[in-house]
Amino acid sequence: MNQLADRRALVVGASRGLGRGVAEAFVAGGASVVAVARDTSPLNELAARQKNFQLEAADANDPAAAGRLLRKYRPDIVALVAGAAPSLRPLQQQTWESFSTNWNADVRMTFHWLREVLLLPLRPGSQVIVMSSGAAIMGSPLSGGYAGAKATQRFMADYAAQEAGRADLQITFSAVMPRLTPFTDLGKAATEAYAARMGVTEAEYLGQLGKPVTPEVAGRAFVSLATREVPAGAYMLTADGLQPPPGAAPVARPEPTPALKKER
Repeated sequence: MNQLADRRALVVGASRGLGRGVAEAFVAGGASVVAVARDTSPLNELAARQKNFQLEAADANDPAAAGRLLRKYRPDIVALVAGAAPSLRPLQQQTWESFSTNWNADVRMTFHWLREVLLLPLRPGSQVIVMSSGAAIMGSPLSGGYAGAKATQRFMADYAAQEAGRADLQITFSAVMPRLTPFTDLGKAATEAYAARMGVTEAEYLGQLGKPVTPEVAGRAFVSLATREVPAGAYMLTADGLQPPPGAAPVARPEPTPALKKER
């Protein structure tokens, strides 16, 4: 598979979970991948096996890192997957500090990277994909401000798309909102917490959710956006792939567009 040959992808939050699945899918698709994580050691083996796979140790929330890495690599695809684990407790047991964790991490990270993409700007034809959460639609009563922060990430991707259109930058922005999955550290902890809240076993709770989103499913979804098999926009991510959010009009899916070749 060389759907993404001659394209460079920068994956922020690539060391584990869905971010790892996205990075591996981009590599399998033929892209040159820059994997950004605070701790890159879980990726050492993959980097040793893949010549087109580079590691960058950086804090996703550092605005200087966002600008520096975008200028250094000039990626064709930016995948923002990093995020903080919320405090899993009811509202009345939160403090403001715990409640606002994801505003100070996920929203802040998204703001810095989208701002730098627009200010640089990236090349025409570039794409930015923001990993939000299904909680942006469904809510998440045991995670403080998490759901609101994730909804804001979705709005920010749309705001950035509007600004790119106003300036004719020809950069597209998408938001992907995966359903709760036990295949991430956060998802596993949330599964345990919600099962206990409902008085059921974890297996029973997961059975109510249906087939889970896996890292491989996330990777395929991001590749489908990066190859323009699916047009830019906001999508729920289920085990069956990208779906329009509840209440949204169906999105027309045109024929795939060949990847743009870039001179380096």
